[in-house]
Amino acid sequence: MKSTFSNPKPLHAAIIMDGNGRWAAARGWPRTAGHRAGADALRRTVEAAPSLGVSMLTLYAFSSDNWKRPSAEVGALMNLLQTYLHKETSRCVENGVRIGFLGRRDRLSLSICAAIESAENATAGGDRLHVRIAVDYSARDAILDAATRLRAAGEINRENFARALAGGRDGPRAAEVDLLIRTGGEQRLSDFLLWECAYAELYFTPVMWPEFGAADLEAAVSEYYRRERRFGGLALEPAAS
Repeated sequence: MKSTFSNPKPLHAAIIMDGNGRWAAARGWPRTAGHRAGADALRRTVEAAPSLGVSMLTLYAFSSDNWKRPSAEVGALMNLLQTYLHKETSRCVENGVRIGFLGRRDRLSLSICAAIESAENATAGGDRLHVRIAVDYSARDAILDAATRLRAAGEINRENFARALAGGRDGPRAAEVDLLIRTGGEQRLSDFLLWECAYAELYFTPVMWPEFGAADLEAAVSEYYRRERRFGGLALEPAAS
């Protein structure tokens, strides 16, 4: 399907998927019910993204600070991630969706790591949408790690640092975010893609993540195109007639 928007370049949208627990609590349900409903919202969002001009979608699923949550909730989240990957990988292959992951893996179980690697390998050829899921992720830790490796390996400048942040010295640069969406009414970045969001347009919505869908993503992208992006410069003056 052709993009709804006339976009001169691929759009990288990132989403902080917030509000699962509060959505469930408002209905008298356990927080895990909200996380399960959030998985359905994730499917809707992935399906809608390409038609809205989004070619890369980075999703904040589990932060490094989320290990502080009750062990039962953490276990439920990890089980849900594994189930999601088993169910959705074949669908992603059929629809040209590539799956990748950000964050640490040394604290994840072997079964989760195996599911992640299997999904990444199976979908590696997807060229319609690149979905990146951040699990056990901290932007500050990622920045510290990149700075440490770069200091020992070569010249420190923005270009080299962006490559180090992406995981290597000679590969692509870290993907800068065009549009950062946070659901659930909160208005903060919560240690998510701090370097990559340097010039991102920030969009906050009160919609809880389990209720987020194609129309909400379209509203965010529409707002993005209404804004004037100057990157520290001045607005273009209209041409003299």
